[in-house]
Amino acid sequence: MTIAALPFVALLGLFFGSSLVASRFSVGQFDPSTYIALRMLFASALCLVVYFLAGKRLPRDRTLWWRAGLLGVFGTAVPMYCVISSLQYQSSGVSSLLLATGPALTICLAHFVLPDELLTRRKALGVGLALGGALLLALSGEDGLPDVQQTLPIGYLLVGTGMAFTSVMVIYARKNLRGYDAWDVGSIRMFTTGLVMLPLSLLTVGYDVSAVDGAGVMALGYAALVGTFLGFMLSFYNIKRFGATAAVMASYIIPIVAGLGGVAVLNEEFTEPMLIGMAVIVAGIALLQEVKKPAGIWRRFPHRGSY
Repeated sequence: MTIAALPFVALLGLFFGSSLVASRFSVGQFDPSTYIALRMLFASALCLVVYFLAGKRLPRDRTLWWRAGLLGVFGTAVPMYCVISSLQYQSSGVSSLLLATGPALTICLAHFVLPDELLTRRKALGVGLALGGALLLALSGEDGLPDVQQTLPIGYLLVGTGMAFTSVMVIYARKNLRGYDAWDVGSIRMFTTGLVMLPLSLLTVGYDVSAVDGAGVMALGYAALVGTFLGFMLSFYNIKRFGATAAVMASYIIPIVAGLGGVAVLNEEFTEPMLIGMAVIVAGIALLQEVKKPAGIWRRFPHRGSY
């Protein structure tokens, strides 16, 4: 990765990290399913505008729609619902630290599924450190919320479930979607997520937005525009111009932005155990970087969604 990539990497980390803070604020006014449905439908509409302005047609390949649609349901809708729901029980800083271990989990699973993605000693140590940092956070009982007397483990369980679905679907994408245009795949993921979450919200909680004020609408719009649409486009731009390693490097920045943003905007806490956990997780991610090796599973398909 070159020095020229650093501003773009930092901007991507800012987009995704601040979006997590906006999501943490929004769950106080929206039900998670309603929030995700509205956010993804807004981002999908922006994708349609891009197709129109670029003079491109929506893909007609049924196989692509089926495969990318499955990725949208199980690789975006389910993980997003889990992560956004977790923000009801813990801070954006804690959730972002746990999410940073995603590449380690993906690489660990890929070892048993993909013959060209075997664990090396370096990778195994990196996986151990990253997951160990997450375990350290769990054992410390940190939730990053100053007004909570007793930490509930459900937040950790929700993030873990979301990451497990994402890791499995990253491997699925590696095997089934490599030959398709990345923008088409990503757009179909967003369309599918919105279409799945819309009826789910209607059937489970309806669309009661009586608790939503102007700030809530702004947070929703910010997360849809910046955290989903622009973040998505910038991620692909970084991969195309600087290589996939540059996109992955944003994983170092997201927890910092989410942690500091949560403290500044939402009065969250960033404690010493969280700082130690972040250092251990970042060390593990650093060991997973093998610059001289051809791009592996989590470089071709960076392990993140928009939260």
